[in-house]
Amino acid sequence: MKSLMKKGGLGASGFTLIELMIVVAIIGILAAVAIPKFGSLVRQSQEGATKGNLAGLRSALSIYYGDLEGSYPTAMQALTINGKYLTQMPISNPANYHPAWNGETDIGSGGGVTDVGGWAYDNNGNDTNYGTVWVNCQHTDTKGSVWTAY
Repeated sequence: MKSLMKKGGLGASGFTLIELMIVVAIIGILAAVAIPKFGSLVRQSQEGATKGNLAGLRSALSIYYGDLEGSYPTAMQALTINGKYLTQMPISNPANYHPAWNGETDIGSGGGVTDVGGWAYDNNGNDTNYGTVWVNCQHTDTKGSVWTAY
């Protein structure tokens, strides 16, 4: 029987309960640190996608303006007709404030940004901001900038 214990049979060494508890505690601490960081990265990626979509939308408006020799569309949905400028309206997703939405609010009649999400578009030809599009959100992003500042 003594020969079995020495060779690793019945008395084989392994991890003690305290060692396993320490490992589980370390994994728990790492998870507690990593999960909030992951949530922050998800929000930043959504914000980056919204800023990129805004740039693409402004680019499509600029090309439309050039093609029509100085005229912007009365509604941004005109950019998606036949897929010439956009295949579909891009999504605005100012994370934590409004749901992801590709809708448009026309503010050319003097209404201003309504803070309902989506895009705000000035379609009034007599306005100084004619043809301008903003993220329709008056909250701040992770850097502290108001969404309408972009």
